[in-house]
Amino acid sequence: MRDESDGRGMTVSRAFRSAFRLRSFALTTPRGSVLTQVMVWLAIMSVIYWVFFVWLAREENPNTRRLLQQQPQGEVVLQRNRAGHYVADGEINGDRVVFLLDTGATQVALSTQLARRLGLKLGAAVTLQTAAGPAVGYQVRLASVRLASIEMRDVSALVSDGLDPDTVLLGMNFLKRLELIQRDDRLILRPHSLRP
Repeated sequence: MRDESDGRGMTVSRAFRSAFRLRSFALTTPRGSVLTQVMVWLAIMSVIYWVFFVWLAREENPNTRRLLQQQPQGEVVLQRNRAGHYVADGEINGDRVVFLLDTGATQVALSTQLARRLGLKLGAAVTLQTAAGPAVGYQVRLASVRLASIEMRDVSALVSDGLDPDTVLLGMNFLKRLELIQRDDRLILRPHSLRP
């Protein structure tokens, strides 16, 4: 069967096939390209977000458990974070927590939410004097408080609603048992028994 000419030198059948190919290309290529571009941009944005999140976490807490475990036994060396505080991974009763070293706090202190998560039994209610005024807190005993290789047992602590739910204030009832040496942006904590 012969193709009929459309009067311009191209057969009808060839013109139909060419148009069909162009239409198929128009339907598949742009959509495929757009979908591919969207997926590539999503992947790029995910990587950027992940890198930024890791960087932000590192800036907030430069003393992660992994880094602290690489230090020799005995003294602990903490790096100051970007805000000028000493924040470090640690443990309470074997559960991972984040400490903020606070020489202005008389005791270890944590939020009610965190105390519940750790399964702590609240003791007697006490009145706390805070910067925002009086607040109610509860006494608790912590079987173990660990910062890297430094561990203390049977540590008293306070639980209160007004504290950061993700951070434990590591107060002076823990810190006073250590020698604290500050050098530039580092804080060296050393048990008194290790003093040269």
